[in-house]
Amino acid sequence: MPLIKRKHGTIKAYIHDWLEPDQPGGINFFSATIITLVIVSLLSLALETELLRDDTHLDRSPLPLVQFLNVAVVWVFAIEFALRFWSEGENPAHKGVAGRLRFLMQPVTIADVLAFGPELTAMLLFPEYSGALFPALRALRLFRLFKLARYVPAFAIVGAAVKRAWAPLMAALCVAGAQLYIAAMMLYLIEGDTKPQAFGSIARAMWWAVVTLTTVGYGDVYPETMWGRVAAGLVALAGVGIVALPTGILASSFAEEFRERHEREQAAKKAREAEAKHQKR
Repeated sequence: MPLIKRKHGTIKAYIHDWLEPDQPGGINFFSATIITLVIVSLLSLALETELLRDDTHLDRSPLPLVQFLNVAVVWVFAIEFALRFWSEGENPAHKGVAGRLRFLMQPVTIADVLAFGPELTAMLLFPEYSGALFPALRALRLFRLFKLARYVPAFAIVGAAVKRAWAPLMAALCVAGAQLYIAAMMLYLIEGDTKPQAFGSIARAMWWAVVTLTTVGYGDVYPETMWGRVAAGLVALAGVGIVALPTGILASSFAEEFRERHEREQAAKKAREAEAKHQKR
């Protein structure tokens, strides 16, 4: 893992460089620690939800340690955000009050705050009610996944690929919505009188349409008449397209994104090699 070796004039510049490594794929000790804490905190969340159940078959003695670990992670993330906010002035785009406000309005910054802010507030302001508040706040720990987007290149590639394919994905979503509605209406008209509990309205038939078109097929609701089964067969065949269309769009977008990133990396590598040769001369 590359460490920060550049010289800076202030401590703030050093801290900003540690928090925001600008080397390609650069991960220093600090960012590796944050990645580890995110993974550990999510694993401890899964364990905590099991240990808190009265019917658990696991030994509940590690529960205090798991809860202490989460408190420690909350404080680490709070300190990290405070340092990030303080040192963000080194970024020309976030200098001054207006720049800091732009920084706070970024989606990744909002996710950072939600990853620790609500739980930290409950611990500081309502310590006697923290036990009752934490169950509702545990779901917010999922925002810690967004912290990985800062340091793990794979998350950046996912975001770039989805952004690239946004327009065709929305078109596919519109097609899927139309198919769902048409499928629900078909079964409502055909099976509405035969099985009113399942197909008595378009709203009721929508559950069957979702399950069938996504090829999940729970089997809890199904048509019984001949024409209902014929319609269900057609809907099931159309469901293959609903799954395949966005999958193909995303696969193409991922391949294009990987290709362009590889070309940029190769071009940057050649430029560095050419510059090194020129300096030697």
